[in-house]
Amino acid sequence: MNTANDLEQVVEQYHRALGAFMQGDYEPAKQLFSEQDDVTLGNPFGPFACGLTQVVETMKRAASNYRDGDAIGFDTISKYVTPGLAYIVEVERLESKVSGRKDVSPVYLRATSIFRHEEGGWKLIHRHADPITTVQPADSVLRKS
Repeated sequence: MNTANDLEQVVEQYHRALGAFMQGDYEPAKQLFSEQDDVTLGNPFGPFACGLTQVVETMKRAASNYRDGDAIGFDTISKYVTPGLAYIVEVERLESKVSGRKDVSPVYLRATSIFRHEEGGWKLIHRHADPITTVQPADSVLRKS
C-alpha cells in the first residue's frame, strides 16, 4: 500500500473516532495519536497540551463535554503528504449535546491535523481545532476581561 492510501485509511479512522468523541468517548481518537514526547493538542476548551499525558487528559476533559452526538461531515480545505509527514486542514461538521444542554446542536470546527509516519503507520502528532469557521471582526482577537 502506498503512503497516501495508507494515510487516507487513518484519516477515515480519525473521522469515525470524532463521531465517538461527540458521544463522550475519547479512546478511539487516543489510539491514533503518537505516543512520542512531541505530541501536541490544541482544542477549543483550553491552552495547548504537550506530551502524551497532557494530551490524553485534555482529550478526556474535552470528550466529557459531549454526548449523544456524531460526525456528520468533513470539508477538506487542504492536504499534503510526503513519505514521512502529512497534514490535513478541514472544517469538521459535528453534532452533539454540549455540556448540560438537552438538544443536539451543530458543532463546526476548523481543524489542522499533522501526521507522522512512525513504526506501525501514520500517527497524529498535532491537532488544533477551534470554532472559527466564518469571517470575524478585527476586535474578535481582543481578550475580553
